[in-house]
Amino acid sequence: MRDATRYALYYTPDPGSALARFGNGILGYDSESGAAVPRLAGFADVEGVSVSPRSYGFHATLKAPMRLAAGRSEEDLLAAAAALAAHHPPVPVGRLVVATLDGFTALVPAESPAGLGIFAAECVAALDPLRAPLSEAERTRRRPERLSPRERALLDRWGYPYVFEFFRFHMTLTDALPVEDRAPWRERLSRAYGAGEELVIDAVTLMRQDGDAPFRVLRRLPFGKPS
Repeated sequence: MRDATRYALYYTPDPGSALARFGNGILGYDSESGAAVPRLAGFADVEGVSVSPRSYGFHATLKAPMRLAAGRSEEDLLAAAAALAAHHPPVPVGRLVVATLDGFTALVPAESPAGLGIFAAECVAALDPLRAPLSEAERTRRRPERLSPRERALLDRWGYPYVFEFFRFHMTLTDALPVEDRAPWRERLSRAYGAGEELVIDAVTLMRQDGDAPFRVLRRLPFGKPS
């Protein structure tokens, strides 16, 4: 039987930070504790439009969810992620803003620095040797018929089409919305988020998902701390 456990490498905010409280309060889930949390005041109705992002937790994807290759262990994955983080310098992201991205509402950088894409590429390459090949069902779920030839090539090589030149840092807040609902949700969430602080990535988070359960934090790995 195919292993149903999946792993991913994310950026997640510092637990207890203003950014974490905002994202967790919109999604109603804290991936650090694995517990449901109250929605932000005035956002009870977001439950109906945040089903998918809630299952992943509040995050930005750096290495998309994957199963482990045969002969590889969780300890191998932790070691690879720790080695990546151990000597990595902080990655400036800048100010985040609420935007619509392919129908979803998400926090994205107001201006994406070049170093961010390079860092994401490093994450993809560092963990890919531990990734199991996509099953046919996993590949089908990515809707390859809707991808460009280049995106299909990336999907087949790296297990995910939106890497390297197609990477876009984003922290998803809602499901894909009908066109008429996008601006109202974007405006409401923007008002709730406010100006925010300048974001600097100084850690990566290895996540684990068992079956259909939501993703949980396995370990948060601060930069510059060799194990």
